[in-house]
Amino acid sequence: MDNIFSLHEELKKEIYTHGFYKYFRINDPKPRDIHKASVRDRLVHHAIYRVLYPYFSKRFIHDSYSCQLGKGTHKALNRFRAFARKVSKNNTRTCWVLKCDIRKFFANIDHEILIEILQRQIADPDTLGLLKNVVGSFRTANQKSLPASPYLPVRQAGSLYERENKGLPLGNLTSQLLVNIYMNEFDQWVKHKLKEKYYIRYADDFAFLSENRAVLENLIPRIQEFFGDRLRLELHPNKLFIKTVASGVDFLGWVHFPDHRVLRTATKRRMLRKLAEQPKKEAMISSYLGLLSHGNTRKLRRVIGY
Repeated sequence: MDNIFSLHEELKKEIYTHGFYKYFRINDPKPRDIHKASVRDRLVHHAIYRVLYPYFSKRFIHDSYSCQLGKGTHKALNRFRAFARKVSKNNTRTCWVLKCDIRKFFANIDHEILIEILQRQIADPDTLGLLKNVVGSFRTANQKSLPASPYLPVRQAGSLYERENKGLPLGNLTSQLLVNIYMNEFDQWVKHKLKEKYYIRYADDFAFLSENRAVLENLIPRIQEFFGDRLRLELHPNKLFIKTVASGVDFLGWVHFPDHRVLRTATKRRMLRKLAEQPKKEAMISSYLGLLSHGNTRKLRRVIGY
């Protein structure tokens, strides 16, 4: 209680300073760098989130699904399926999908741009000062550039947009809200400038659906230009593709087909390997059964004995 009152006084007098982070790495399944704030700072994160989430959530588009109440991956999966059915006229026409991913998303959030976005939407100087404190408490090291993609212009191969003041820690609750505020700039541009009806985003994974492949191909340079000029982000060249739903589209861990969806092969292999290592762990089995209930997985459930 003494610590809480001390924190309250620091915030009230505007002398609060965000502390350091504890670093560790997880495999989820790919390696991820996690930076964990102290309990004291996490209390501040929760307080900020409780106040700002209701304000900003009303400004997000309907088809943004990450880290929002009443949404999530399962709602996003069902929305993707509904879009595919509409575009394909109930599977009577070809439905093309442009699937994109942002390179090192959290690590490349530009502090200066994020603060500028917040200043346009928050008038209270004390709130802005606290947000600047939290945002400025973390920076990422420079990242190496990736090779060019056949879909992207040549300039993609260079690290043109890297700055010193960038990055949000994966471990912060505020980071989940701030990246949605950041990407809402893109969402609004897609809806009001591109006027794309069949667009869906979950964090840095997003997809466009159309019955015309050429329309999707023409979107790519415009998207890349917007990210480069407005948000200082880059599309991941190895995770960008245009495919038909009939050939199977990998989105949010599932491979989507016109009349069903199946678990991604890598996820299935990882699940079976873990179950083989701990065959009697009921909590793990229940968790996987919950996951499998959202797709066509009868054979897979039979393999694990259910």
